[in-house]
Amino acid sequence: MLVQIRRANVQDASVLSKLAASTFFDTFTGTCGEEDMEEFLINYFSIQQVEKELKDSSDFYYLAEKDQKVVGYMRLKEDYSHFEMMKQWRAIELKRIYVDKDYHGKGVAQTMIDFAFNFSQINDYEVIWLGVWEHNLRAQKFYLKNGFENTGHTHDFPIGNTPQTDYWFWKFF
Repeated sequence: MLVQIRRANVQDASVLSKLAASTFFDTFTGTCGEEDMEEFLINYFSIQQVEKELKDSSDFYYLAEKDQKVVGYMRLKEDYSHFEMMKQWRAIELKRIYVDKDYHGKGVAQTMIDFAFNFSQINDYEVIWLGVWEHNLRAQKFYLKNGFENTGHTHDFPIGNTPQTDYWFWKFF
């Protein structure tokens, strides 16, 4: 499967907003109340919020396309606010990486993670890090297979009033 990766721009806000909301919903549906989910989707994946992030030149959104259809996306940002320990290195956070459920297991995520590693090395980052939901064993296995390590640190990632916990993973270059 040939997957193309390209940087998203403001004209992509609508398609990115829709994909981000649907992939998040697919991942976390049933883990929180409907009201919490709806509020989260509006707050984080509305077109207005996505446009704001796409206008930030230090916020790197990339789209994965197959046959000119957007089938996945990722967001990279140099952001130490959630894991201050990372300030000791030049680090970039892989804030999001999601693939449309119809494309799971077809190499899209692998193409994106390889791109993220290349991006990190070209831009002289020493480490790439991410939060992964404690119950998303498939994602954890994927990250471990790609050289990430569980740091042993966790952080709260509530969806509305529903508590959730993420593990911090990292990979050094």
